[in-house]
Amino acid sequence: MRVISGEHRGRKLVAVPGKGTRPTTDKIKESIFNMIGPYFSGGIALDLYAGTGGLGIEALSRGIERCVFVERDPKAFSVVKQNVAACRLEERAELYRNDASRALKQLFKRKIAFDVVFLDPPYAHQHIAEEIMQMQEGGLLAEGAWIVAEHDSAIRLPDVIGECCLDRTSTYGETTITIYRFEPGGPTDQKQEQEQTDELEPKAASESDQQPE
Repeated sequence: MRVISGEHRGRKLVAVPGKGTRPTTDKIKESIFNMIGPYFSGGIALDLYAGTGGLGIEALSRGIERCVFVERDPKAFSVVKQNVAACRLEERAELYRNDASRALKQLFKRKIAFDVVFLDPPYAHQHIAEEIMQMQEGGLLAEGAWIVAEHDSAIRLPDVIGECCLDRTSTYGETTITIYRFEPGGPTDQKQEQEQTDELEPKAASESDQQPE
């Protein structure tokens, strides 16, 4: 496992001991960044289920200015710290040992708008659609933000989640990558506008409303 491209290309990353963490393979990681990048001119990323920190570190290597890493497991959190330090990215990284739900609540208060979000929760504990909706409601997504979800291929996520629209999906064996783009004024607002228009348009009277001659 390594950094694929950018400033820290070729840097080897440490894996989390045991089988509790499922790191994103180099092949999948390269494919992800080819779809959303491949390089960036600044911006802020969120690696919500950091694991080894590989996705967030790759984003930093490719030009993202700052990344917030969230990891609950103590062994994995230690590995994230080690990998960030090995790439000398401490000044551009914020690390939080916390679960995703609590971390999102804390980030709401800070009013950070992320340009890229990585969601790679354990397959048995995935609430991806709900978390994407929470991030929208909490104002955590910048306009045009990319949301990258890695999940079991048996799961199909909605094409639209609030104002996040499906951009593309790719499947690699048992793993599927689903990518959304946050587009304010998209499907949700259009639906609301249509409902408001419908309310303003005159409706034909029902038989009970019509006056007898």
